[in-house]
Amino acid sequence: MHGDIEVGKYCQLGADVSIHTTNHPISYLSTYVNKSLFNGELSQLKSVKKTVIGNDVWIGHNVNIMGGVTIGNGAIIAAGALVTKDVSPYTIVGGVPAKVIRKRFSESIIQEIEDLQWWNLSEEELLKIKPLFFKDFENKMTIYNS
Repeated sequence: MHGDIEVGKYCQLGADVSIHTTNHPISYLSTYVNKSLFNGELSQLKSVKKTVIGNDVWIGHNVNIMGGVTIGNGAIIAAGALVTKDVSPYTIVGGVPAKVIRKRFSESIIQEIEDLQWWNLSEEELLKIKPLFFKDFENKMTIYNS
């Protein structure tokens, strides 16, 4: 990992994950930006695009994430994926290039979790909502009812 990268709280990264926020120029005479040509002056032509990874994101083994991508809270990136575009919150993506597989939850649950922002709560506040972490939300419309 190198470049302008922001990673949220409670994220998990598998082995051999790479995040590259810089890219070689593609509309100039050469893509070469190293010191062997003009003492590296061409390095100023590289583009740098910030990559943002939200909170509670799982990134599988051997994932490559390109510059300028934002990965939303709660997203899951399948092993081996090449992420070239933004990933919405609570979305599972995979493949080369990465494509949406499915949402993790209903839109109403996604909104409730985004509103809750549990990753910003203190340890004491987290203990109060601990039961929510043990609920299965498959086919549910809210996190607050059984």
